[in-house]
Amino acid sequence: MPELPEAEAIVRGLRSTVVGERIRRTRVLHADVLRQPRRTFGPHLRGRQIVAVQRRGKNVIHRLDDDSVLAVNLGMTGRLLPFSKPPRGAARPTHAAVRFSFGSGGTLIFDDQRRFGTVEHLTAGAWQDRSRRMGPEPLDPFFTAKLLHQALSRSRSPVRSWLLDQRRIAGVGNIYAAEVLHLAGVHPLRRANEVTASEARRLREGLKQVLQDAIDHGGTTIRDYRDAEGKAGNHARWLRVYGREGQPCHACGASVARVVLSRRSAYFCPGCQPHRRRSSA
Repeated sequence: MPELPEAEAIVRGLRSTVVGERIRRTRVLHADVLRQPRRTFGPHLRGRQIVAVQRRGKNVIHRLDDDSVLAVNLGMTGRLLPFSKPPRGAARPTHAAVRFSFGSGGTLIFDDQRRFGTVEHLTAGAWQDRSRRMGPEPLDPFFTAKLLHQALSRSRSPVRSWLLDQRRIAGVGNIYAAEVLHLAGVHPLRRANEVTASEARRLREGLKQVLQDAIDHGGTTIRDYRDAEGKAGNHARWLRVYGREGQPCHACGASVARVVLSRRSAYFCPGCQPHRRRSSA
């Protein structure tokens, strides 16, 4: 599932291709990706100009000239693909769900094989309400280790589950939660309120390092993810534990292990991430 780095890579690619474009027509091919009625979706977008493309958590946000937004959550297999002219033949996406035609003749296609992604048009106020319900951005300099520790201390959830909760922190998913916990030396099953202040500092630094490295590498492609140019991300080769069950840890040589939390795999190194509470604060 695309996470913060993958959404950021897509946003950066879209900024040079769709900003300034005016939406001439919207064609919904699969209405199950919409979070509103088809009859109101297209008319609200017709004639609107895209003035900026931003990211919030795992969401790609197109800001329009009337202050409303077109919000896209990529789900598991969603892709946003811009074309200077309508694609034909082999270049045509095979699982197009929504097609946006621009006045310039260009096209933006939301392609989603499994259709777990969502597309939605929101007023400025509705988007602000939605954004306020999400947690802080982990790369925001205002998100300090002290704030992270305070937030963790209020929850008894396993720390891996806490990191995946978009109401607590925005944009982190299964891949990067595993990587951050390994870098910080914290076992995924530890209760959030057992994380010490020093561990919270390491988690904060780990979030910055892991997410920024993944952004620099264009994201992580395990199977389906592609950026706005259709390219796979290169970060998989730098993964420390995710998807490496039974392989030696790059740091200590112990075999990477896996546990299941909420029906999702959590990878960790038993040597680097012992399942006990640290005594230091």
